[in-house]
Amino acid sequence: MNFIWIWNGKKIKQYMIVVIAAFFTAGILYVERSQITVFSPTAEATAIYKAETNEKKIALTFNISWGEEKATEILDVLKENEINNATFFLSASWAERHPDIVERIVKDGHEIGNHGYRYENYPQWEDDKIRKDIQRAHQTLFDLTDKTPKLLRPPNGNFDKRVLKIAEAQKYKLVHWSIDSKDYGNPGVEEIINNVMSNVTGGDIVLFHASDRVKQTQKALPTIIDKLRNKGFDFVSVSELIAGTEAKSSEIK
Repeated sequence: MNFIWIWNGKKIKQYMIVVIAAFFTAGILYVERSQITVFSPTAEATAIYKAETNEKKIALTFNISWGEEKATEILDVLKENEINNATFFLSASWAERHPDIVERIVKDGHEIGNHGYRYENYPQWEDDKIRKDIQRAHQTLFDLTDKTPKLLRPPNGNFDKRVLKIAEAQKYKLVHWSIDSKDYGNPGVEEIINNVMSNVTGGDIVLFHASDRVKQTQKALPTIIDKLRNKGFDFVSVSELIAGTEAKSSEIK
């Protein structure tokens, strides 16, 4: 009887070791799997402003918050120059007022990003107000385009670590830029061209505007497009640019 009890005790120990090992292995697999499939804000607050690539790819981006005249003219220029994959960051309140232009942007093949609903500075808002504005803009753009926006450029491009974490929690990639055309100040066609061409490299994200305040962007674009093509650049959307490449980011304080 004692022999039987000792034999069962050894077996129990063996089984316990096997069970503990199995749970330990399962725990490791779960953690590894969670790191891949579960979305959570990153420890370091970062924003995408460029893609690390050896290929000569570049993304043209346009912010729109008001007006309709220049947006149409810029779309005409892009179409004439066979660009069908720019990225337009739309203020959703503007998009509601101009569904026809939004429809054309999508029809012409361009990508649409979230530019918030109300055109105000997020860093000055409380967390919940920022969250609700992003969500309202998200729903508005989805309703208008039947596409889910995945890229966010906050109004005025202004954000801090808090804004970034809120955006990440809603599964948005926050996109800044590496080249500023400075077209919003209407500095002159040649100046806009020079602002873009002076330091351009593969992976750059270029900032333009398509609101009615800009008066020279549509005039500068054909030359910029020609010069970039002559340098061997291919035009892609922001999503295409960062897909499969290492996105260059900067820490936000």
